[in-house]
Amino acid sequence: MIRRFRPSDLERVKEITLLGFEGVSIDHGMEKRFGVIAGKDWKWRKARSLDDDVEANSDGVFVYEADGAVVGYITTRLDAESAIGWIPNIAIDPGHQGRGIGRALMQAALDYLRASGMRYAKIETLEQNQKGQAFYPSVGFQEVARQIHYLMRL
Repeated sequence: MIRRFRPSDLERVKEITLLGFEGVSIDHGMEKRFGVIAGKDWKWRKARSLDDDVEANSDGVFVYEADGAVVGYITTRLDAESAIGWIPNIAIDPGHQGRGIGRALMQAALDYLRASGMRYAKIETLEQNQKGQAFYPSVGFQEVARQIHYLMRL
């Protein structure tokens, strides 16, 4: 069952995030190369991004419940001026993957973006995220660019 996010879901959403983004987040790649930065690991920085998503657009955060527990989520952001909606984060608990939950959450997010007046939706993934590279085109996204991220010690 898909429903809107509640503040009490935040810790579980963060847990799912950390399970799903290991090896496929920029911050994890940075840590592998440079180590923990300023005493904060990649998990801290990635979990903090969920705080930002909720603060920016809590009405556009959806969770999937199975047997009374949150097992997946998706976040959205709106840019009314450009009419481009953004999906910053989507993750499914590994034990519940392959059951169509991601597809259902994506549909809920796209419906929400359309109803909010967005004319386009964008999402990003990294080259090492093979699941994302297969999934996003399967729901209608088209690749438009690739980006390279750099980091240097100051």
